[in-house]
Amino acid sequence: MKPLPETTNALVLRTDFSDDGAWDAVCRAIQEPVGEFQAFVDCVSDAAFDGLAAADLLRLAAAGESRRGFLFVVDQMTLTNAEHPILVVDLWETPGRTFRVIPARMWSVENNLSLANMDFHEFAESAGADGVFRGFD
Repeated sequence: MKPLPETTNALVLRTDFSDDGAWDAVCRAIQEPVGEFQAFVDCVSDAAFDGLAAADLLRLAAAGESRRGFLFVVDQMTLTNAEHPILVVDLWETPGRTFRVIPARMWSVENNLSLANMDFHEFAESAGADGVFRGFD
């Protein structure tokens, strides 16, 4: 398997190639500023990752030399669900732990995890009963 791409910003990796328009819309929504905040991410669309599950991506991260602590994944659920919840995979604290985040709250997750201002578990434990983080109450 191909290693995870190295990027300057946080990585948003596409694993579902069924709808190019939805992919483009999700990437735009993720990067849309919310007030003074914005997610700093690189959206990567590479068919080599088509169909990979979180467990596959975890193995790729472990096998590579990446020092990445988390990964955003745009999968089938992201592209087909009305809220477009992006899968967030922990690669560091509890490898393999996941939650989802709506695009309008990506900035919060990306900014705080990238700066180590908050831990993965704080977002995961603040997700709704459906596993989707929509912000802090």
